Amino acid sequence: MAKNLLLNKSVDKSGNALIIKKFRKTEKEYNEILDFISRSENYNGPSYREKIKKIGEMEESVSSGRKYVELLQKREDIETLLNDESLIELAEEEKNSIDREINQTEEKLRDFFFSTAEDKKNCIMEIRAGTGGTEASLFAKDLFRMYARYADKKGWKIDILNSHSSEIGGFKEIVFVIEGKDAYGELKYESGVHRVQRIPVTEANGRIHTSAATVAVFPEIEEKERDIDPKDLKIDTFCASGKGGQSVNTTYSAVRITHVPTGVVVACQDERSQAQNKLRAMKILRAKINSLVQQKKEEELSINRKEQIKTGDRSEKIRTYNFPQNRITDHRINLTLYNLSEIIDGNIEPMIKEIKKESLKGT
Repeated sequence: MAKNLLLNKSVDKSGNALIIKKFRKTEKEYNEILDFISRSENYNGPSYREKIKKIGEMEESVSSGRKYVELLQKREDIETLLNDESLIELAEEEKNSIDREINQTEEKLRDFFFSTAEDKKNCIMEIRAGTGGTEASLFAKDLFRMYARYADKKGWKIDILNSHSSEIGGFKEIVFVIEGKDAYGELKYESGVHRVQRIPVTEANGRIHTSAATVAVFPEIEEKERDIDPKDLKIDTFCASGKGGQSVNTTYSAVRITHVPTGVVVACQDERSQAQNKLRAMKILRAKINSLVQQKKEEELSINRKEQIKTGDRSEKIRTYNFPQNRITDHRINLTLYNLSEIIDGNIEPMIKEIKKESLKGT
């Protein structure tokens, strides 16, 4: 008989309900397939090879799920010792160790059970300065630096596709691709309006100003995944510009592409050659058109999303960065932390984890 780890119901209730439910369903399917392939009469059947392959694909998730349930049982056993004064110190130490293992295993299971094919893709990020003039452009640069440092910590690679600098060294706009495992899945909830409250470098009287920048995140789409008819494109070329809009060269190397049916416009000017800028512009265009198509499909099917956290709305105010108080607040999940200096330096993983946890509640 296939192994079936059925512990008491209180253990199941002590874990993440969604993960437990998904694991139990997966384990049941796994055991049924295991039972099927163990029967000699099925060895030469048409679906035998397919079942063997399926078992291999499910093995790690089931193994991790069983470990998760075992850890929950261990924690429950340890908690009974917390009432014994002679053992409380050792019990607390052991419980803390188990809790760390539970959190690590839970993260792994979230990836197994709730990530999509898109989540595993590279992502394209677009940051634009919003209200606040030059201060907004400096904040846009700070956001880019935050994501770049986070990508570096994750071992991901960043490639800037297009940028438009402001007069004082910020970014009016910057578009870049992050290449790495699960990049889109990690960063997709960053889309929206990011608001900053601080004293600008240009402020002589020490007053706190409020500025904003918008962030859009798209999965990178390969050419074969999203076919674009060349007849639908209007392509213009122009001289690349630098800070303040002045021309930085006399050749028409910069490219602007308009997708006529949707009205989506993208531009690239960072490369020296027109051909390279066109390739980069098309990469951005595919991602944006794919995002529009996905949104339209959902509207047509009248899909009632239950997620409390959206991934595509760049007009929604999602976060406030208050520098005087070293405070950062994510308004979607009512989470406030007082370590803004660490987060803006690229240590955004704790916040991303909390957002991902909250997003599963509507699954």
